[in-house]
Formats: sequence, structure tokens, C-alpha cells
Amino acid sequence: MTIAVTGTSGHLGRLVVESLLARGAAPADVVALARSTDKVADLAERGVVVRDADYDRPETLAPALDGVEVLVLVSGSAVGQRVRQHGAVIDAAKGAGVRRVVYTSAPHADTSPLILAPEHKATEELLAASGLTTTILRNGWYTENYLPDVERARETGEIVASVGEGRVASASRADYAEAAAVVALAEDGAHDDAVHELTGDVAWDFDELARTAAEVLGRPVTYRRVSPEEHLEILRGAGLDEATAGFVVALDGNTRDGLLAETTGDLARLIGRPTTPLAEGLRQGLAA
Repeated sequence: MTIAVTGTSGHLGRLVVESLLARGAAPADVVALARSTDKVADLAERGVVVRDADYDRPETLAPALDGVEVLVLVSGSAVGQRVRQHGAVIDAAKGAGVRRVVYTSAPHADTSPLILAPEHKATEELLAASGLTTTILRNGWYTENYLPDVERARETGEIVASVGEGRVASASRADYAEAAAVVALAEDGAHDDAVHELTGDVAWDFDELARTAAEVLGRPVTYRRVSPEEHLEILRGAGLDEATAGFVVALDGNTRDGLLAETTGDLARLIGRPTTPLAEGLRQGLAA
């Protein structure tokens, strides 16, 4: 079975390829799709098939998917462009005869007010309309999303946020990548047209994030609660443009409202082990 993975020059896509190989996929049966193939040249040296595939160059997509049976579609990073980009990949997959698409979506994408959900909901709708067999992985938050906060805390001794008492059930990118590999490799149909809500095992709050950052950094760190209005001014003062600052504050509002706090246990069940604890995830991320 030939499995292709998009975005392999990025963090998650690369980890999905590594997980496929670690779980026994033959390198020649794994296709690493990337817009910067030079960044995955080492995978080619290990026998993985490397092909040029750029979401923004649709003409590259059909040739890249030739002979592919299962496609892991790692969602793009360009907010506001993803529906168009994903649509191009889905069209190419259908034309190339791909049997199943595994898509990395967002928590409860079809119903959630999460600021990132609409593009994922629209992509899920495109997949449903395509007639392709799908597996939807609604990935929760990555622990690595908080590495910039921890790095700032190394200098400032504090983590500043407007999340209030909100909690986050994060897991490491490697955990989510392993789940994608598990379902991509499944040949028994168990994950055909399935939707998995994936989360970390433990929902932590920002006081715990600060305590964990202190443990990892070896220095005192506190969590400073600010209002959304104060947070917006702080971000503007740090040089963020209005749109980016507003986006960050909106995400904190989503966290404050509990949209990232659910713990389903589905991720641990898929990968056959507990999800990576917060402290370990942060240590690994800082060391990378």
C-alpha cells in the first residue's frame, strides 16, 4: 500500500513520515510530498519517495499523487488560504484514484466556535462532497504551540495571557503524527469514514504551564493574568500587527471559554500509550 503525506518539509508532515517508517512501512511505499524537496532530501536517501507538491501550484499535485492509495492531507498553515489549497489537493486526489484521505482537522470543526474551525469545517465538507473515503483526525492543541511563551519566560520570568482559568488538553506533535500513521496504515477498513476527536490525556491550566516552565527552565516563572483589552495592547506594543494581535487574543478567548479543555482519550487509544506529558513535550520542543 502506497501512502503519501503532504507538507513533509514542515513539522507535522515530517513526523508522520517518521511514524510510518517506525511502524513498519517500507520506505519505497511512503511518498513524501513537499514544496521544498531539498528539505527532505535525507528521506530520499533512506529510500522514501520524494515528490514536489505545492498547494499553491495545482499542476504539481496530480503527478505527485500518481499511484497513491492513501493520502495524509496535513492541513496547510496559511490561514485564510486553506480551503482553496485543500480543495486543490482533494480534486487532484480524486482524479488520481486515491482510495482514502486522512485529514488533520480541528476540534469539533463542524460545530465549534473556535476561530480556526471554519476553514477545517469547509475542508471536511469538500471531502464529504468528493465521494472519497476519509478519516478525519480532529487534532487538539500541540504542546509545541506554547514554546514561544516558554522561551519568553526564560528572559521575563512570566507567561502573560488572557486565558483566565481556561485549560488546554495538549499533546505533542509526535503523538498526533503517530495517530495519523496508525490510521493511514490500517487496511481493515476500521477507520474508513471515521471521525476521531484527538486530545491529550490531561487538561492543564496556565498556572500549571508556568510551574512546568519553571521546572524545565530552572528558574521561577509565574502566570500573569490580563484582560483581553490589556493583552491586545501588550501585543501591539510588542510590534504585532492588528490582525495578528487580534487573532492571538481571540485564541486566548477560545481557551478561556473551554474549547480546548476536552479530554477524549481517543489519541491515547489510537497510539496505544499515554500522550506525552506537558513537561516532556516542552523539554523535547526546546531541545529540537
